[in-house]
Amino acid sequence: MIKPIPTSVNSQEQLVSDIKSVISEAEEMLGATADQAGEKIANLRARIQERLRDAKARLADAEELLVAKTKAAARVTDDYVHESPWTAVGIAAGVGLLVGLLIGRR
Repeated sequence: MIKPIPTSVNSQEQLVSDIKSVISEAEEMLGATADQAGEKIANLRARIQERLRDAKARLADAEELLVAKTKAAARVTDDYVHESPWTAVGIAAGVGLLVGLLIGRR
């Protein structure tokens, strides 16, 4: 099976997914320790909550940046196809031929 070539968009998507997972697990741990008392626990919970807020804000910024980059790439591709339609058709045909050859070898 052909593995996709990692791109910065794929890496950013994976990073966003990983951060969401960490945030979810941290929130779950905070919920599980909600009934525990003590000054150390309270301080720890406050620090974790503050860091979670910061992480969520950075995650939102990263998602906005990812969407903006994706839209920009799509816009550039669309402009190129409109400016050079036959070149785009040739490239698509070449890629289709290569994919067909790779699939045909299996």
